[in-house]
Amino acid sequence: MKNKVVLIICTMSFLSLSAQQVKGIYGSSNWMDNWTNFKPSTTEYHEANAILTGIIDKDTKLDSNSTYRLEGTVYVINNATLTIEAGTIIRGDDMTCGTLVITKGAKIIAEGTEKNPIVFTSNKATSVRKPGDWGGILLLSDAPINKAGINGQSLLDFNLDASKCTYGGANPEANSGILKYVRIEYAGRKLNALKELNGLSLAGVGKQTTLNHIQISYSNDDSFECYGGDVNLDHLISYRTTDDDFDFTQGVQAIITNTIAIRHPFSSDASGSRCFEVDSYDKIENADPNKKLTTIQASNITLVNLEENNQGLVKESIHLKEKCYFSLKNSVVSGFAPFILLDGKIGLNPDNLAKITLKDIAVNNCKGSIVSEDQSFNDKLKYWPDPAAMGIEFITTPIVNLFKSSQIKSNPDFRIKETAVLVSTN
Repeated sequence: MKNKVVLIICTMSFLSLSAQQVKGIYGSSNWMDNWTNFKPSTTEYHEANAILTGIIDKDTKLDSNSTYRLEGTVYVINNATLTIEAGTIIRGDDMTCGTLVITKGAKIIAEGTEKNPIVFTSNKATSVRKPGDWGGILLLSDAPINKAGINGQSLLDFNLDASKCTYGGANPEANSGILKYVRIEYAGRKLNALKELNGLSLAGVGKQTTLNHIQISYSNDDSFECYGGDVNLDHLISYRTTDDDFDFTQGVQAIITNTIAIRHPFSSDASGSRCFEVDSYDKIENADPNKKLTTIQASNITLVNLEENNQGLVKESIHLKEKCYFSLKNSVVSGFAPFILLDGKIGLNPDNLAKITLKDIAVNNCKGSIVSEDQSFNDKLKYWPDPAAMGIEFITTPIVNLFKSSQIKSNPDFRIKETAVLVSTN
């Protein structure tokens, strides 16, 4: 069949479009304006004039008149609340692997604003900043996880103080505080050959925690990783991470909306880096089979490879393991090879495939559709799912014609254009 050209013409203003009517990230204005930074390597931050270190065991406030150096591992314990004023800069120390841990029962209130975001970044000079300059941020709480353990708890093992790093429990409504209008840059220190910190680790975090308008850039491992818990995530940006943009495991129940992952071939890991890595168990032998499987409800997601003609180390956009539920709706995926990779154990088992829901997705310039790690299934997977029934459109459109502005160095706007010419490969 010859390629066909499909003109998408909005008869109403973008202002009135809802999430159900548009694919990918959306908004009446570009919500990435003002608070984001896609050029942190050249941003001059004030030198630190205050130190954040040791144990925080009582309510503490950081004010924006100071720039803080985060030294060593800082633990917020004893149900204390760490409040960070809008506009505050915290610079992670390279020599001591500055890392912030909000322990179970404690809270962080980091509520920036569009014009005064809170920034966690490298303590290095502009010319030498790199992914993994410092540790990252860890939130631990008592929402359910599916690991086997006493009272449903486990240890988040990042070579930290084991007495302070337990997480999990029976409280899906757990509240670890607020992260809003926050940037995290150059985190993800490599601890050893097999272990790296993430930009933001969410372990047993509950649904009363506010997590939105967070940009993580140049993380040396995952940008966002959820270890169990029950979380609502929206308006997130993962930019040029080395490993996965969003990693879900240990039975997490997650709703993620209006969120974007922006990948680049030269920032990816040769071992396999994806926008979404979805698994129910980190190790099956440590899991409790009676507890919930990982369930991800994702909508209005944009996944984009900036170098659309250079796959480089960018591979599939989504990797789905066996025994997890995954739903992706109203989304745009552009520039990957392939679109989705399925664990070989999923096979063609109807019960396994029924756990995967795909609906109203524009799959653009992807070299391959949905494939299995076990190549013997791939011929039959060509007929699942039925693209027409699920509203999946395979297209070949340059990203400059697909998005309002894909120029990352000048106020990017990755909302889909109201009027775009989409060339279908069907």
